[in-house]
Amino acid sequence: MNQLNRLTRLSPEAFASNFAENVPGLTRKAAMEESNRCLYCYDAPCIKACPTSINIPSFIKRIATDNLKGSATAIMEANPVGASCARVCPTEELCEGACVLNDESEPIKIGLLQRYATDWAMESGQTLFKAGPSNGRKVAVIGGGPAGLSAARELAREGFAVVIFEAKSMAGGLDTYGIVSFRLPQPVSLWEVRQVEKLGVEIRTGVRVGVDISAAQLAEQYDAIVLAAGMSSVPSLGIDGEELEGVYDAIEYVEGTKTDVPPFAIQGAQVAVIGAGNTAIDAATCSVRLGASNVKMIYRRTKEEMTAYDFEYEFAKQEGVEFSWLTAPKRMIGDSFGRVTHLECVRMELSDVTGKDGRRTPTVVEGSEFLYPVDAVILAIGQKRHLGLIELLGLEHNQGVVLIDEATRRTSNPQIYAAGDIVFGAGQGEAMVVSAAEQGKQTAYAISRFFAEKQNTAAI
Repeated sequence: MNQLNRLTRLSPEAFASNFAENVPGLTRKAAMEESNRCLYCYDAPCIKACPTSINIPSFIKRIATDNLKGSATAIMEANPVGASCARVCPTEELCEGACVLNDESEPIKIGLLQRYATDWAMESGQTLFKAGPSNGRKVAVIGGGPAGLSAARELAREGFAVVIFEAKSMAGGLDTYGIVSFRLPQPVSLWEVRQVEKLGVEIRTGVRVGVDISAAQLAEQYDAIVLAAGMSSVPSLGIDGEELEGVYDAIEYVEGTKTDVPPFAIQGAQVAVIGAGNTAIDAATCSVRLGASNVKMIYRRTKEEMTAYDFEYEFAKQEGVEFSWLTAPKRMIGDSFGRVTHLECVRMELSDVTGKDGRRTPTVVEGSEFLYPVDAVILAIGQKRHLGLIELLGLEHNQGVVLIDEATRRTSNPQIYAAGDIVFGAGQGEAMVVSAAEQGKQTAYAISRFFAEKQNTAAI
């Protein structure tokens, strides 16, 4: 039978059910009980563990006293994407991992309490912040993801007129498009976008810098520019068969599921996901929920070297995802219809040689080739850098990682600042949503300080 006709899509009803948020929020009773477990530490290690330094004991205390607006404000004050982070932050490694109660019982469920407060703010239609009085300055922000939104919000609160230029049809970046709906529903991210818009920030979607507006125009029309464009698509493997039908970019694959319509004919499919990061996990678990009969993650190293969070790995196992360690793809084989049917792989072993990242280098076991029958292959081996945009702006970079002065957040062009994934990598920072949000905030403060000092100098 032609596999093009064999595979089917989920019904819209099944799709909606399978992609609904999988972790329920706290009830009022449960939130009250959990918040009252907190010791409200004066020198709270949970605050130090949070990249955005949310005053966690304070927001939890406000939940305990039923001051939910105060709680949500405390969260969002520190983290402009705090509702998203309540769902996607690796809390086990950050705030909850630092909780003093780990030595006695169980840590406070900080992530769920954060979600409880921000869910209340969303459901009650709260506007939490106001724009500051105009200072007469204009800032352009390239990219409407967590870093760009955070920078824009803080700049607006400092009195700047801000315009975000976003290439996609909606702002929110990774939170809107790149994280599976059953972990982060799209309306959560879009609520955070609206909070920024309510401050008077203009968001121009579908606008690509260098195509729809030139870098020269931005430099001429704005006092400062924030580059927060994140990263691009998944690179190719450079093996035969990548052009076959049924081979997907993991970023585009996950993005395709963030709609109300089942995007892929995957029911009954055998799926191979190449990679072992968080995006690979998302692609694999999406495949399970789209009805795949078998999903294997193919990784050339071992579990110890995988970059996905531990809780992501455990979730994937619970979903039924299988893992093929020390395995690398060699080529993809298709049928006469141009559809992928097999993935040829080869066994690997770890050598004693370590790479720049400190991990042992995998090498091929000669003569160990074998075939996996597949209906779909999803590539999740990292993301390409926005080299074209970076070079268009004339910025110094290290293989696509924009170089900045950490103190001032400035790039090699003093008019341009940068934050988020576009400055992560090559040993610089960790690409988490919460880290990008903090960088956006700090970039806004750096711009505000620069113009305040400039004004003070001119007044002398």
